[in-house]
Amino acid sequence: MTAGRDILLEGPPGTSKSTILRAICTSWDVPLVLVEGNAELTPARLVGHHNPSRVLTEDYSADNFVPGPLLEAMRSGGFLYIEELNRTTEDTLNVLLAAMAECAIAVPRIGTVRAEPTFRVLASMNPFDNVGTARISDSVYDRWCGSSSYQDAAAEADIVAVRTGCEDQRLIEDAVAITRATRAHRLLRRGSSVRGAIDLVAITVELARLNGPADRERLILDAALLALSARVGVDEVAEATPEQVITEIWENLFFSSPGRQLWDRTA
Repeated sequence: MTAGRDILLEGPPGTSKSTILRAICTSWDVPLVLVEGNAELTPARLVGHHNPSRVLTEDYSADNFVPGPLLEAMRSGGFLYIEELNRTTEDTLNVLLAAMAECAIAVPRIGTVRAEPTFRVLASMNPFDNVGTARISDSVYDRWCGSSSYQDAAAEADIVAVRTGCEDQRLIEDAVAITRATRAHRLLRRGSSVRGAIDLVAITVELARLNGPADRERLILDAALLALSARVGVDEVAEATPEQVITEIWENLFFSSPGRQLWDRTA
């Protein structure tokens, strides 16, 4: 960012892409202009438009132009942040690329708008989601820096502790281990992000409160089934259900011999 580059954080959900960018904005004390990437994000919506009612009475002028998020970010020296970049249309991406390359954009009937030095274009996308998305061309990739991946186990444990307020370190570590195992299971095409571990811990704590003294491992299984079943995707050729896979991971964690991890693809 300090080198003046634009950033694309490409990675699976739950890898703190938005959190990282918001933290940078707070550190730099610059505005964050958020835009949802979708088919309705047209060039006119991104750049801005003239107020139709005022145009009818006043004709086109700079006074009746309503700036869009791109111009807002350029003029304020802020960060334009586009979530789900690969849901954006090609025409809209072309407008972005011009603004990134020149730090300026020509707006009909308005003139050239030049960006403040701190202006950046930031984006995030999940490359594994193919519903409602479009392929990003090489010319687009060539103008961005950055990537994103899952945190390591220690970082995920810290995140879970902060988000849940739980002080049971053993429970946190078990939840993180189960969640991380979903990402490498031989029958799963999609594993859970750290959000699964956060919910697993929160649900386990609540189940323990509701049920009183109970079998700890069983409570964790019940919580894992609730927290993770909708977050994992079973491979199309597999006959197992998400619940069966999660139960297997739970069994491997608590009842397998030391070092035996059947969820690991290399095992």
